[in-house]
Amino acid sequence: MQILSQVEKHRGSNLRGVCYILDEPTVGLHPRDNEKLLETLTELKLKGNTIVVVEHDEETIRRADHLIDLGPGAGQHGGNLVASGTLADLQRTPQSVTGSYLNGDGRRRLTSRERKPSSGNWLKLQGARARNLKNIDVDLPLGTFNCVTGVSGSGKSTLVEETLYRALAIKLNKADFQPGSHQDLLGWKNLDRVMEVDPATYVGVLSEIRRLFALTPEARARGYGPGRFSFNLATGRCQNCKGQGQVKVEMAFLPDVYVKCEQCGGHRYNSETLAVRYKDKNIAKVLEMTLEEGANFFGAVGKIQRSLQLLVDLGLGYLGMGQPSPTLSGGEAQRLKLANELATNHKARTLYVLDEPTTGLHIADVEKLVKVLQALVDRGHTLVVIEHNLEVIKAADYIIDLGPEGGDGGGEVVATGSPVELLNKTERSYTARYLKAYLQGLNSA
Repeated sequence: MQILSQVEKHRGSNLRGVCYILDEPTVGLHPRDNEKLLETLTELKLKGNTIVVVEHDEETIRRADHLIDLGPGAGQHGGNLVASGTLADLQRTPQSVTGSYLNGDGRRRLTSRERKPSSGNWLKLQGARARNLKNIDVDLPLGTFNCVTGVSGSGKSTLVEETLYRALAIKLNKADFQPGSHQDLLGWKNLDRVMEVDPATYVGVLSEIRRLFALTPEARARGYGPGRFSFNLATGRCQNCKGQGQVKVEMAFLPDVYVKCEQCGGHRYNSETLAVRYKDKNIAKVLEMTLEEGANFFGAVGKIQRSLQLLVDLGLGYLGMGQPSPTLSGGEAQRLKLANELATNHKARTLYVLDEPTTGLHIADVEKLVKVLQALVDRGHTLVVIEHNLEVIKAADYIIDLGPEGGDGGGEVVATGSPVELLNKTERSYTARYLKAYLQGLNSA
């Protein structure tokens, strides 16, 4: 909502000839609030200003006068100007992934599987009253794909993250949390664990690759174990740069700069470690590969190949094998965490909590993400996803819509049910109105 309020400040100004540049301004906005943002941007344009927006949101793309589409893929597969012009120009360009997804409304159909709660079990949160929640009772069917929706500020994060997740984590994970105020939580014994999918844990495929290098004849002859191929341990890394591949140079009266390590050439490892090769590649060369290249390179190593292919299927094939975690976006980190959960195939009945996992994702990547989310539920787990994206909402089994407004005007349950059931509850639910309009191929509710 912050970006919306900032843009609206300029609405009443008399400025002309200003170029406004916005990077994904629709992040965190409900379609109702997104509509307000687009109206404001249109007014600014009509006053004689120029609006440049970096965006994945479909409605924003459709409203633009001129589109610049980069790609055709991501990472090393991107960086090219694929199309430039009107929406029709993009739709006529075969190389434009964006254009193909916006070409007609064939996608706009309900994809909900309408699963019923496993064994008839429900998780019941009673009397939730933290922040703006108005002493509400919320029932969640277990073993299904649940989506919590509502306009910005309606209480979604307070309900799901501050109250439900923390209350479950105390009971299932023995966590030391202070949950949001509530009366009771019932049905939790039908779960084994709860996990908030955040940028904290990543696929452990590198440990498998280190073990593979340790099994090569050269490594065995030298007595190298898997730890030798970790740039976090002193035995195998370059001691000059401590495995970072670059060294800091302090500059008098200027910010420090980082330059490539002259000793290892930026490869992170010492010469003895780099002498060990698997299929004519040393560990440094492997880490320089993209995930997509790695999936092909380790095609004969089932466990590694499956993990890497899963990441490719999630639209992350452009990431580097050794890419540092701080350089990942929140959306990339969430998808890595999901891939890790699928790769390890947990048997424990888990409830996963995700907060707007589509943030920063292209329409094509949202489709891939939904397939992964459905796969987790197919394994018997429960999903609780906070989301504004209508592509995700229409794929959910059960929706809990909060509102009707934000702040003091929110905190109530205005509608619940499957996407089909929600379509008949448009009187109080903004989500229902925009979902219905979206499925009918209309521009707005």
